[in-house]
Amino acid sequence: MATRKTAAKTPAAKKTAPVKTAKTAKPAKDGGVIRVGIGGWTFEPWRGLFYPKDLVQKRELEYASGKLTSIEINGTFYGSQKPSTFAKWRDETPDDFVFSLKAPRFSTNRRVLSEAGESVERFLASGVLELQDKLGPINWQFATTKQFDPEDFEGFLKLLPAKVEGHPIRHAVEVRHESFRDEAFVALARKYGVAIVMSGDSDYPQIADVTAPFVYARIMGTTEGEAQGYDSAALDLWTKRARDWASGGTPKGLESVAKAAPKDTPRDVYLYVISGFKAHNPAAAMALLERLKSK
Repeated sequence: MATRKTAAKTPAAKKTAPVKTAKTAKPAKDGGVIRVGIGGWTFEPWRGLFYPKDLVQKRELEYASGKLTSIEINGTFYGSQKPSTFAKWRDETPDDFVFSLKAPRFSTNRRVLSEAGESVERFLASGVLELQDKLGPINWQFATTKQFDPEDFEGFLKLLPAKVEGHPIRHAVEVRHESFRDEAFVALARKYGVAIVMSGDSDYPQIADVTAPFVYARIMGTTEGEAQGYDSAALDLWTKRARDWASGGTPKGLESVAKAAPKDTPRDVYLYVISGFKAHNPAAAMALLERLKSK
């Protein structure tokens, strides 16, 4: 890409080892595409640990996107971004890379969710389509205090368009109150084809029911004592779960609410290593990708 060629001519870039990229995301055996990533790419403790010491900061996204297959952007939760910023992110990443976006808190942190229409429309018209084919799911995250109101929540789901300017949009909802562990909530998510974010290794309620043609999982159990964030057994387990989801199956050991759906067609999987001991999250994500490459 032009951006990378320009960077390579600078003195700082010459001192930096070439970025070795991860393999292109490919469908799992008999399944959908599994993507693994982290939240964001700007984090000081990653410099010298994940990023080479001599890597200039403006190349961190380029480097991270070469090692991972997706990144969840958190900045969009706190404020709007310029269309040119989305275009810049698009141009600095490999062709098969995908971003997931946290939807703005102004849409989800409100008393009446069904009144969020204007906020939802404003966000979707803010330039996110500049990501083009690199636009992955949108994560609509709710406050831990937000409780399940069936009528109001369905009103919110009706506001989420399946397409924007002809571009398919995938939606996921991250609910973090125990009241959502309700079969009625799972039924609503399935009715509208919206994924329920699966929270792993966390204190948030776990709702592992598959409700969309894709799975969106956020695992939060990395620790300081493990160089790869998780021990080998845990990495093997999450690798197997990702493969099970991708093949249309139901992984064991996760908490569902409603009756399991019958074995479905292959699904894409978006698996993010989030929170926990954040300094080791990139190592955990890369370890998962290495395992997924093996048969």
